[in-house]
Amino acid sequence: MILACKNISKSFGTTQILSGVSFHMNEREKAAVVGINGAGKSTLFKIIMGELPADEGEVIFAKGIRVGYLAQHQDLSTGRTIYEEVLSVKEPILKMEEEIRNIEQQMKDAKEDELERLLNTYTRLTHTFELENGYACRSEVNGVLKGLGFTKEDFDREVSTLSGGQKTRVSLSKLLLSKPDLILLDEPTNHLDMESISWLETFLSSYEGAVIVIAHDRYFLNKVVGKVIELEHAKAQTFEGNYSEYAKKKEQQRETLIRHYLNQQREIHRQEEIITKLRSFNREKSIKRAESREKMLEKVERIEKPKESTQNMDIRLEPRIMSGNDVLTVRYLEKSFGMKTLFTELDFELKREERVALIGNNGTGKTTILKLINGLLLPDRGEIKLGAKVHIGYYDQEHHVLDMDKTIFDELQDTYPHMDNTAIRNTLAAFLFTGDDVFKLIRDLSGGERGRVSLAKLMLSEANFLILDEPTNHLDITSKEILENALNSYTGTLLYVSHDRYFINRTATRILELSEQNIFNYLGNYDYYLEKKSERIQDLESAPSSKEQRPFTDSQKFILNGLKMDTSRSSKVIQEVPASETISDTKATWIQQKEEQARLRKRQNDLKKLEEQIALLEEQNKQLDEALAKEENFSNPEKLLELTREKNDLTQRLDCFMDEWSNLAEEA
Repeated sequence: MILACKNISKSFGTTQILSGVSFHMNEREKAAVVGINGAGKSTLFKIIMGELPADEGEVIFAKGIRVGYLAQHQDLSTGRTIYEEVLSVKEPILKMEEEIRNIEQQMKDAKEDELERLLNTYTRLTHTFELENGYACRSEVNGVLKGLGFTKEDFDREVSTLSGGQKTRVSLSKLLLSKPDLILLDEPTNHLDMESISWLETFLSSYEGAVIVIAHDRYFLNKVVGKVIELEHAKAQTFEGNYSEYAKKKEQQRETLIRHYLNQQREIHRQEEIITKLRSFNREKSIKRAESREKMLEKVERIEKPKESTQNMDIRLEPRIMSGNDVLTVRYLEKSFGMKTLFTELDFELKREERVALIGNNGTGKTTILKLINGLLLPDRGEIKLGAKVHIGYYDQEHHVLDMDKTIFDELQDTYPHMDNTAIRNTLAAFLFTGDDVFKLIRDLSGGERGRVSLAKLMLSEANFLILDEPTNHLDITSKEILENALNSYTGTLLYVSHDRYFINRTATRILELSEQNIFNYLGNYDYYLEKKSERIQDLESAPSSKEQRPFTDSQKFILNGLKMDTSRSSKVIQEVPASETISDTKATWIQQKEEQARLRKRQNDLKKLEEQIALLEEQNKQLDEALAKEENFSNPEKLLELTREKNDLTQRLDCFMDEWSNLAEEA
């Protein structure tokens, strides 16, 4: 056991946040702390780290363990570049390397007594350096930075110029590279794209230390943790298993509590009726029986009525009128900002009642597409056509649709002037704004509160085409589930951008992936997308040579670059392509897959060659280590320096090959 929290209690004023919270962590264990916003998750972390004092209880660490902590918000103040800042974690190793180089220089001119001392120090340092993985420390820094979404070009950017989210990623990189025995992470996925989150999942799952994480990303929790610590009504309860197992056990537990409570209430009510009936007989014998039953009833230990988990939002999304079957048609869409081209010749369609998730890495242009559809930006080229009777409702992740100088009440009243005060208050109450809260200024609200105001406006819009940009940001898990249920029962059309894979899995019927300035279509949820994408990559191995392919016409490019629609819903698109230029949807997909397969096969061949070279260098490295350990070499300064230089050269080559292998592996 490396951490034990015993009876931790904390209040702020009259509000009890934590009460008698107890749990423990073992070595290599991965756990999540879950609960609604305000349940005390971050407060618990701050108490564990000693940043806040507990009112009662104690935090006990195993002797000598190192603890790392990533808070939600980071404000790094440094003039260093991203690479320099993250490499600073390896400063002890870098100093050791510098000392080794200095000793090598000193040994050239050292006399016998001094040489023996230097050799002893040199041997000790090189041994420690190797144990600390010093030869690969720069490669390790590169790998973590790339894994968390930084490109090679980003490495030279000054930390002071970064956004808050980018600074958080720098801090996370430093924390992971420092390799503490216990890591505490507060919302680590907030500023990561899907690929970076997937990388972090893999890193943490195989991490040799223990991890406690606060996250609203249920997909992430399912992949990483094996224990869930739930904070509810200031109390803590521990469940073994990942998030899905916790949710299932929690629901079963709640159903059992409710059933036992109702059964006891029925029995109490039955006994009370019998007592009343016995007393109504007004006979000495029956009155004694009634008194006996009353005494028995008083001794019954009453089961407390299960509490509601929280006051929940009440979201009801329903369009006022039905749109036509063709909701959105996009043709040859292009957009650039300066010299950066986001996408070219994008083609896709949306049909009524589809729920489509638009996914892709940060910076690929997902939010830009939503703004283009909403008319907030103009395309460089292309056509965006809305269908008949389409009424858009837009949820903006940055909440630009809200007026920061208005109160919550005025924001709704000015947008929907036909609503009376009672209707507005009732709507706001459904989104947890009651009493004087409705007169708060929008600018003074938290991100989650602004999100609830935007959702309230969205519900009142009665739109039949909802466009949502990161709708689950700042929502706790319970609120996400409520939104998921509302969207699944919505009878209009839905297009949204989200990094929440669990949310996508539950709500999407189709996925559009924006990648390499093109868009790819998958008819299913997120799990289906992962399965089919993996199959597509594997199928590329049988791709024909690109020399055998003829140039595509514009219409063929439309089919290749655009969506491969369900044939029952895309007949109109196919018919619009001239018969002389049309290639079948299946063949177009096949051609595209084969091209990708050829590229992948080349990468795999390159990887194989690199692996052979790395294996050869590692064998040479092993032989050098054996040579360095021999007494005749160890006692010969010239031979020792020669072997050491050879080993350093070999190590540098090995590092270069490892970097190249890492880059190719990421691409593959």
